[in-house]
Amino acid sequence: MGRKPSGRKSGGLGDQHRKIMEFLADYQDQHGYSPSIREIGKHIGTDSTSLVDYYLKQLAQKGYIERGERVSRSIRVVKSLHGGVTQRVSELLSIPVWGRIGASLPVPMPPTESSYFDPDSTVEIARSLLPSRERVTDLFALEVSGQSMIDAMVNDGDIVIMKRTQNANNGEMVAVWLEDSNETTLKYFFKENDHVRLQPANPTMAPIIIHNPEHVRIQGKVVMIVRRVDTAH
Repeated sequence: MGRKPSGRKSGGLGDQHRKIMEFLADYQDQHGYSPSIREIGKHIGTDSTSLVDYYLKQLAQKGYIERGERVSRSIRVVKSLHGGVTQRVSELLSIPVWGRIGASLPVPMPPTESSYFDPDSTVEIARSLLPSRERVTDLFALEVSGQSMIDAMVNDGDIVIMKRTQNANNGEMVAVWLEDSNETTLKYFFKENDHVRLQPANPTMAPIIIHNPEHVRIQGKVVMIVRRVDTAH
């Protein structure tokens, strides 16, 4: 169990709270979405995700941040360290779920786009949880199949919210279509010399190496993860 924060300042925030708030603001300005729990922990010098969660719960209780219970990378700063309150947006958006994507072995692409997209299948997300710079018309959702991204906190049955794009930077989590095999997969993207490495976030699984980068078609990159909630028990 993590120790409670020390070095508390006026206003009820300790040094670690302030480090987290500053990191959240800088990270969101740079990336357009919030950092992961592990990234926050790395920034403040701890490997304990429970301790980071403890700090975040305190910040939420004091009205500095909001968090989505089922959504990864959903921390939203609503009050700055100087007391300024950001605009709250409560609009619910319906994002189309295009289908399933493999997070282990690649899965075959449906024969046409129309069969891959069910217009009656959507996921609702609060606008305030989405990256502020993203246009809603550029977003779609996929249901994850497999366990290859579990170390990135992406589990079988989760929903990933994607931004449509044909380009990606090294290290970004992307949905790719492998043109030569007509299959799709969800992996970290790395362009290395004359090949592409599609890296799983699971130490028991090997990367997929594509020796002809022209056969890799990026369909989108992940901007948010919606957790599956098991209601069977």
